[in-house]
Amino acid sequence: MIKNITLNELRGMTDREGLILQGCAGNPQEWLEGINEMFAENGILRNGDQFRDVSVFEHEGLTNILFPMDNVDLDIGKLAMWRLQSHSTFGGTWLSDYLPNRLGVHVDEAPHAAEPQKPDCPLLGQDGNVFNLIGIAAQTLRQHGLADQAKEMRERAMGSGSYDQALGVIMEYVNVTSVYDDMEDDEDWCREPEYDEEGWFDEQGFGGMGGMT
Repeated sequence: MIKNITLNELRGMTDREGLILQGCAGNPQEWLEGINEMFAENGILRNGDQFRDVSVFEHEGLTNILFPMDNVDLDIGKLAMWRLQSHSTFGGTWLSDYLPNRLGVHVDEAPHAAEPQKPDCPLLGQDGNVFNLIGIAAQTLRQHGLADQAKEMRERAMGSGSYDQALGVIMEYVNVTSVYDDMEDDEDWCREPEYDEEGWFDEQGFGGMGGMT
């Protein structure tokens, strides 16, 4: 079933987890069928299971779809890897990340706020080599005073049997974010530098472009 929800309804889902795909133009039913088919082929959906109930909402001019993970047989490691690899195409993010980062729902408002919080770790947009990701996650943990967890995470991830399992281990210790999150908060990050082009050439002693042959 496809349900249209408001942002206020979405803000109330602090006790749930799901995958949000951003910029889903077109027919939501086709998105639901396409994701179910893709995830089944890639072994993300297991034992013939599929997403049945999804929610559609509008935010900042985009049509987004929430795929709740309740009672769906998923390989979380493979789903996490797919989200990392396809982020530039689908803008996939976890509901638990979207609420505080996009809608300003503070973590302390969530029912699970008493649980230890995992530090944010910018893995989206990084080189996907598993050793690189393990190193970044370990460094993040150490920077937050969690050296013991960094060592434990590294040992568990290095000893896992596959890329998917290693990624799943990493996500037990850190909250995966994007390297572009900080850039999006900085209004000046993508602006062209302001300079006097003619003055720059003069300062470098070129005397203008006309003298070049």
